[in-house]
Amino acid sequence: MRVCLMIEGQEDVQWDHWVALARACEESGIETLFRSDHYLSVEGANGRASLDAWATLGALAAITSRLRLGTLVSPATFRHPSVLAKMVVTADHVSGGRIELGLGAGWLEAEHRAYGFPFAPTRIRMDVLAEQLEVVHRSWKPGPFSFHGQHYRIEDLDALPKPVQQPHPPLIVGGSGGPRSLGLAARWADEYNMPFASPERCREVRARLAEACEKEGRDPLPLSVMTRLRGVERAAEQLQEFESAGVERVMLQHLEHTDVETVELIGRELATR
Repeated sequence: MRVCLMIEGQEDVQWDHWVALARACEESGIETLFRSDHYLSVEGANGRASLDAWATLGALAAITSRLRLGTLVSPATFRHPSVLAKMVVTADHVSGGRIELGLGAGWLEAEHRAYGFPFAPTRIRMDVLAEQLEVVHRSWKPGPFSFHGQHYRIEDLDALPKPVQQPHPPLIVGGSGGPRSLGLAARWADEYNMPFASPERCREVRARLAEACEKEGRDPLPLSVMTRLRGVERAAEQLQEFESAGVERVMLQHLEHTDVETVELIGRELATR
């Protein structure tokens, strides 16, 4: 079982907090620091600031040496896929190959309305996600490609430079276990992630994910889950339950972003066990 840290960056996490969190992760042996990609508080709290996810990760990449960094997850609604692919590759180069991209359909309507991002019905957002996954994936591969979709049109693009990581940075699809997101993950992703799923739900979705991968002629993808941290002692028990359900990686949500002592404890007691 691989244990990572997940920080809700939109809940007023400032740059000095990010630096302290990253250093605590790196010094205590936590493999990967994930952050959310939101512009407004998901708790509906007014006055909470949010630094841009990919600008933050690029900056953290420059001041760390071992820690892997990624989003969980970036909404397909925020950025053009060519821009997103370029941002990930840039951070990948800055980090020397320590970047992961989590990608999802987007769900927080309030931030879309506030920032002026279109927020279409779920079916259309899933269509956008499907096209983004293909454009990002193909942007990272050698040689030029063209793409003519309903939402994006790419003409003879050879996006240089290519990623440091080969064949490309790990691509994670985030979803709730529905057939559409599982099918997209099976086709394009390296991992499937669910938020706040029970071990029982994870066991069910893992079987369905394996079926979707079989249809694509692929081996089963790893399944991961993002879950709340409810104390380190309880977390150890939770990890065992998830591991028994076939989960291969857990992203522990740490809401007290000024509490680096707990981050260090997670590293010592959970991440390196």
